[in-house]
Amino acid sequence: MNIFPFIYNEIIYRPLFNALAFLTGVVPYHDVGIAIIILTILVRIIIFPLTHRSLLTQIKMKELEPHINKIRETHKDKADEQGKKIMELYKEHGVNPLSGCFLLLIQLPILIALYRLFWKGLLSGGNLYSFISMPSPIKTHFLGLVDLALPSWTFAFLAAASQFAQMKLANPTIPKKGTSMREEMSRAFAIQSLYIFPALIFFISIKFPAALALYWTSSNLFATLHEAVVRRRARLMYGRGEGKN
Repeated sequence: MNIFPFIYNEIIYRPLFNALAFLTGVVPYHDVGIAIIILTILVRIIIFPLTHRSLLTQIKMKELEPHINKIRETHKDKADEQGKKIMELYKEHGVNPLSGCFLLLIQLPILIALYRLFWKGLLSGGNLYSFISMPSPIKTHFLGLVDLALPSWTFAFLAAASQFAQMKLANPTIPKKGTSMREEMSRAFAIQSLYIFPALIFFISIKFPAALALYWTSSNLFATLHEAVVRRRARLMYGRGEGKN
């Protein structure tokens, strides 16, 4: 038996499948759309400590940019000394630059499982725990308006728009053209995150069932609200000189 597919199926996919089946059975009219929104919120709550810490790290790194640029300018001919000073600065302010990568590694299997779940849908059956029963009938028309089993241009637009809003909040301005390769790469990444990624989500969403776009939209709205609150508090903290804490 291959251990990795077993772990993925039993630890991630099967619990999500059963959670969606259970929620669909208890929400009004067995509306799978409402169940997806609730499941999305539950998933975001579970990974909240990781996303919160990653967001705080991003904010702190943004605040430390002037200091980092100064270190790079002072030690521009000494790469080893430059890296050492930057890591000392991160340590002094309690910043772990790898936290974002760790969060991505945690989220990726969950995203894959959710894509698979929404692609096959609850109607495929199987993988249910003995104490979970498949609700009947299942209402795939979200609030009686949109069939989540089919692609929807409207929901695809909402998914892309909510992703754009989230990225715009995280990166309100595009960096100006720089003179170094590092600055140009940073500018290119900001442009791709703000414009290309939402467009990619839109084109993916019009190919998948609308259930996926609904999940994406709900997740983005949760993340945007979380980020707005944290960034507002961060501005107050840095404004009082408490950024280090």
